[in-house]
Amino acid sequence: MNENNYAVIMAGGVGERFWPMSKVSRPKQFIDILGTGKTLIQQTYERFLRVCKKENIYIVTNKIYRDLVLEQLDGISTEQVVCEPARKNTAPCIAYAAHKIHDLNPNAVMVVAPSDHIILKEDVFCDIIRSALDAAADQTNFYTLGIKPSRPDTGYGYIQYVAGSKSEKSELLRKVKTFTEKPDEELAKSFLQSGDFLWNSGIFIWSSQAIIDAFEKFQPEINYVFQKAAGIYNTKEEQAYMDKAYPACKSISIDYAIMEKADNVHVFISDFGWSDLGTWGSLFDSMDKDQKNNAVMGENVMLYDSQNCIVNVPGEKLVVLQGLDNYIVSEYENSLLVCHKSQEQQIRKFVNDIKLTRGDEFV
Repeated sequence: MNENNYAVIMAGGVGERFWPMSKVSRPKQFIDILGTGKTLIQQTYERFLRVCKKENIYIVTNKIYRDLVLEQLDGISTEQVVCEPARKNTAPCIAYAAHKIHDLNPNAVMVVAPSDHIILKEDVFCDIIRSALDAAADQTNFYTLGIKPSRPDTGYGYIQYVAGSKSEKSELLRKVKTFTEKPDEELAKSFLQSGDFLWNSGIFIWSSQAIIDAFEKFQPEINYVFQKAAGIYNTKEEQAYMDKAYPACKSISIDYAIMEKADNVHVFISDFGWSDLGTWGSLFDSMDKDQKNNAVMGENVMLYDSQNCIVNVPGEKLVVLQGLDNYIVSEYENSLLVCHKSQEQQIRKFVNDIKLTRGDEFV
């Protein structure tokens, strides 16, 4: 494998939209959410073992999840777990990882990906990632993976590419024209009809030098925090510095911070069975169903006159449900959620209300 290829897996999220299955103490990336025998982060890690050396895979996570990462990922050393002292969205954590890896290898080329996505066609995915890593070795351009949309989904961001901008590097490669955040339904329909829009997968590929240069150009205040750490990366002093300096970074996504501002972004048109698994609805879409279109996780769940539901009850607890249509039912430890699927966007509000009125023990 190419010694310059690195993978950065972002695993610091709490997964509030999957409460109560996902809680602060055990977020969704550390759960066997699909019943495969492997957690989402384990699947992601093993996927990248096919394109990078084991030693070149780094996990960026909140410091409270350090032990969970080491417990779940066989072969990961403590030096490969990059601990954020505060949650600041994706841009600061990517800047941190880029500077740390660049300190080790100035010729590094990185793929950055979330830890909790579903990839059904792994061979296709790995082929595209290899092509993107090869392309990013030019040390100048940015690459991302855009998913061919199958429906006018309002839950995803969109990437518009320049029609006719085929590249000699790959027949799947196009120049990016615009990034658009989650649209309303009418706009999403127009995107689908136009034929030059893709879902934004949140997976990016670039050289460490190129992304550091972009932070210096577009986000100098963020870059300054990590530039000041030159000489202490990959030493015992690194964590102490980050504990003090990292919280000063503004909270901003990599899309807003860099991608929407850069003019050297290219997208690989991709189709590898992808889901960002961001909501109960997306999980429902990814699961096997019974004859009445119910998706059930639990050994002793009994349904009567119920359809289109997703039920998640861990362990052997007996649960009997009658007369439900289009509901989410989820139980974990001391919490139970019963919510209509059409109202799942309310779950974050529920969690905030619980924090205010019941305390942190339930979230």
